[in-house]
Amino acid sequence: MVRLYWEFSRPFTLLPPMVGIFSGALIGYAATRAPLPILPVSLAIAAAAILNAASNGLNQIYDLPNDRINKPHRPLPSKRMTLRQAWWFVLVAYAVALIMAARVNAQTFFIYLFAALATVGYSAPPLRLKRRPWASNFTIALTRGELLKVAGWAAVATVLNSWEPWYIGLIYFLFLMGATTTKDFADLEGDRIAGCTTLPLKYGIEKSARMIAPAFLAPWLVMALGVWLKVLSGNAHAILALSMVMLIWGAYVSILLNRDPRSLAREGENHPSWRHMYWMMMVGHLGLAGAYLLDLVH
Repeated sequence: MVRLYWEFSRPFTLLPPMVGIFSGALIGYAATRAPLPILPVSLAIAAAAILNAASNGLNQIYDLPNDRINKPHRPLPSKRMTLRQAWWFVLVAYAVALIMAARVNAQTFFIYLFAALATVGYSAPPLRLKRRPWASNFTIALTRGELLKVAGWAAVATVLNSWEPWYIGLIYFLFLMGATTTKDFADLEGDRIAGCTTLPLKYGIEKSARMIAPAFLAPWLVMALGVWLKVLSGNAHAILALSMVMLIWGAYVSILLNRDPRSLAREGENHPSWRHMYWMMMVGHLGLAGAYLLDLVH
């Protein structure tokens, strides 16, 4: 049963939020020179993974009609897990994540609470924001991009007296506003039947691929702009180098997306662009943290 719940949590998707919180905490520590509280940061990291698992589970409950067509191997459509078991997992995971966040500090708790409510709005009626293409992408970008970095910083220092954590969050918000669509191309049939109007359904595969390509480029230009605007206080040379690496990587993924857009619908979660999206997030998170920590060792 533990293995089944582990599969239900979609473990590969749990790593980016953990890395995001970890790197956000390191950035906050380096930027503010505040003490690095090991236990609160550890709780925030674990809470991010558990909250993401809860969100994944809730999404699978309400996506059951879609998944019977798109992903019949998953625990619910394959009938290896009952809806009752799924609901228990989701409710306990949400509760545990929020309790852990509350043990960090008030700012972190309210950020996690808002994120939890947003994930419910994303998956569950009556809002079911997943059915609306731009609202769907916005919700994911807000919770797993913008607020993820802010929450990591908040575990170390206040986020109420500086634009810096919010600007950093904006970089990853812009990335996910487009990059998150890479998961939608293979789900066209199930999403159409279930009434989830994703970007590929609304605009078609080729046009959607062109529309999301800038999201693999623009965030890293915004990162470099943050150095010029003096909003980002990390090592300027390291941040600019990271921006250049990510820009080249993003250009490659953009070419990959548009070279054969139809392959996105055939290969689904295993399409290279989907994997690149996750690895770019993690490298971007850790690279920026490294750029901030670099100034501490000089």
